[in-house]
Amino acid sequence: MIDYQKYRLDNGLAVLTHEAWDTPLATVNLLYNVGARDEDPQRTGFAHLFEHLMFGGTERVPDFDAVVSALGGENNASTNNDVTNYYITLPAQGLATALELEADRMLGLSLTPKALEVQQHVVTEEFNQRYMNRPYGDVWLLLRPLCYRVHPYRWPTIGADIRHVSEATLDDVTAFHRRFYRPDNAILAVAAPMRHEEIIREVERAWHCSSSRWDGDRPYAAERPYAAEPEQAGARRQEVTRAVPAEAVYMAWPMCDRFDPHFRPCDLISDLLGNGKSSRLYDRIVRPGRLVSEADAYITGDAGPGLMVFSARLLPGVSPDELVAALRSEVNALAASRVAEEELRKVQGKYEVTHAYSQYKAADRAYALCYNTWLGSTDWVNREPALYRAVTPAQLQAAAAQLFDPQRENILIVKHETD
Repeated sequence: MIDYQKYRLDNGLAVLTHEAWDTPLATVNLLYNVGARDEDPQRTGFAHLFEHLMFGGTERVPDFDAVVSALGGENNASTNNDVTNYYITLPAQGLATALELEADRMLGLSLTPKALEVQQHVVTEEFNQRYMNRPYGDVWLLLRPLCYRVHPYRWPTIGADIRHVSEATLDDVTAFHRRFYRPDNAILAVAAPMRHEEIIREVERAWHCSSSRWDGDRPYAAERPYAAEPEQAGARRQEVTRAVPAEAVYMAWPMCDRFDPHFRPCDLISDLLGNGKSSRLYDRIVRPGRLVSEADAYITGDAGPGLMVFSARLLPGVSPDELVAALRSEVNALAASRVAEEELRKVQGKYEVTHAYSQYKAADRAYALCYNTWLGSTDWVNREPALYRAVTPAQLQAAAAQLFDPQRENILIVKHETD
């Protein structure tokens, strides 16, 4: 169980404190309520661009990384379709400085033509290296617009077109920063070997604000309207040719959002099918001498309408349609009959182990507090194992029957490039 207290600063910043007595380190985790889904369709990739720009320094602290490194700490950030997250982990005696650094760049980031030019180049190089110049790198550039036609999940975090980033103006990025990088659009969690009262006092000093206890929830994840994706009314298929070592098949079905009763059953379905060597896909499709060299099943886990995805790389001589038929057989079996209690308990147990490991480090606990607060229920951070344990075979079957509709199937096939 993660013990925490919740506060809100006068400027609107939500703050969660966690007494982490099992470590000499402190973590400052700052989550902004902005991701790729919040971008203009003609200006995509901005959330990810800002992940880079936020390390560009301020007038007061020109080199953010150098200060953190001098204190013996580390820092990084990540962006997905829903949120952007930053963290600093360092010896606990450096907590005050870490908080001051985050407050400084939230309120005083230096957005200059030179800083923008540098990061545009960095992001463009990242796009080329990660997406265009390696096998299977552009899969999500293809799969997302295949599955989504209207919803902003139709582009990945790098953007729908890298020119949106490379041609961005200083006015464009300044407006983006002004809109989203505000105290009242962010959630701060601090995990440190200190009392709650000591931690919140340091936060108040850094942001020059007073605070009050806050016991409610705010549905950050559901506050903004997004274009509703129309119900898919027919199967979709796309084939591309690439320089890849093995042909690959990706199958995806649109699924519910994170707040739907079917979400946890769908997550368990992905584990049942693809988690480890005891999974159904490994036993029936991957096991040596069968159809593929590797296979995976997972959900995207988005707050909004997500995807159930299967991916596999074919063995020589196996046709994509042969694998598609095998995958269809597996998902149809889930929809047609209930799984055994023993099989369900196995994947529920795996989830609990993964959840426990995800809270092993204080830094991970800090992120989990931020993320669950963003979802709208901070206490999910402690209640999730019980919610997953409560899923029944009947609920799993009902979720599968709704999910694996042949009319909502999306297939992407990556074929060998021939001379």
